[in-house]
Amino acid sequence: MRRAVAALWLAAFGCDRAAPPIPTTVSPEWQDVLRGLHGASGPASPAPDDRAAWESLQAGHEAQLEADAEAALARWGPSVRDRRVGPLHALEVTPRGVRRDGRLVVHLHGGGYTTGSARSSLAGSAAFADATALPVLSLDYPLAPGAQWREVVGAVADALAALDAEGQPLARVALFGESAGGGLAAGATLALRDRGRTLPAALVLWSPWSDVTESGDSYATLRDVDPVYRYDAHLRAMAAAYAAPADQRQPWVSPVYGDYAKGFPPTLVQGGTHELFLSNFVRQVQAIEAGGGEAKLDLYEGMPHLFQRLLPDSAEARLALAKVRAFVDAHVAPAPPGS
Repeated sequence: MRRAVAALWLAAFGCDRAAPPIPTTVSPEWQDVLRGLHGASGPASPAPDDRAAWESLQAGHEAQLEADAEAALARWGPSVRDRRVGPLHALEVTPRGVRRDGRLVVHLHGGGYTTGSARSSLAGSAAFADATALPVLSLDYPLAPGAQWREVVGAVADALAALDAEGQPLARVALFGESAGGGLAAGATLALRDRGRTLPAALVLWSPWSDVTESGDSYATLRDVDPVYRYDAHLRAMAAAYAAPADQRQPWVSPVYGDYAKGFPPTLVQGGTHELFLSNFVRQVQAIEAGGGEAKLDLYEGMPHLFQRLLPDSAEARLALAKVRAFVDAHVAPAPPGS
């Protein structure tokens, strides 16, 4: 299982640097996975405006992660059905033993704004659904470079507003984002607020890419430690495909630059200390707190990107998922009895 996780990760991302020391302070399961991640090489991202190359990359990404999706369905056993939410297609993931109390989780997948889908990210949405015992609605938002940030953020904001209009109050919705989906979740919430719309009750962000520029201490200090991403080889082109450099500090694109004094939902940010994005996590929480909002930074020793979904039975992932459930239960109230 652990070798399979490492092989799947390398197929999807790849890396091209010497192996850093394996931390002995993480669980034995993760020590095995981290050993398996080293020594591989993966292709660089296409040019930002090469739509054909990005479409080919997306198709390959989906094919590589199909086994991951099937494994998630077998592991967690949810029911899955297609839905339409405003302008977007979605998958509704309903866990075994679901709590039907009027609450809903809306999920935004990762993939650097250029790859990924509700289908290929079932490992995250199914794990979240099982941990919280709540239905999860995973949105297929438009991908860059076919769509840039204004269209993408607008589509997600419109889908959330449509849920509210259709009788699913956002006051009983938790918004969950992974990686780029985490940055998009925070950016779309800022967009809703700036437009005077209703906001979700709470946000849960796993490893959010909440600053798409190469800013923050960890982009330098963890450059050769993160086993998943390099900014020059992977992230720079993804960021440019999503937003022109002049727009990359716009708060809907990079929400670490947002003004949170105007209000924002309680937010849980989870990540690992081996992530290139570590400074994003710290700065995102500090930005919310500086604006008077409530935010919790929940970091895990030695963990890489999206560790919760990659090895969900590890001690680290079990603890993180338990904290997710506690946070959602504390901040997203169920519907009153009889309503």
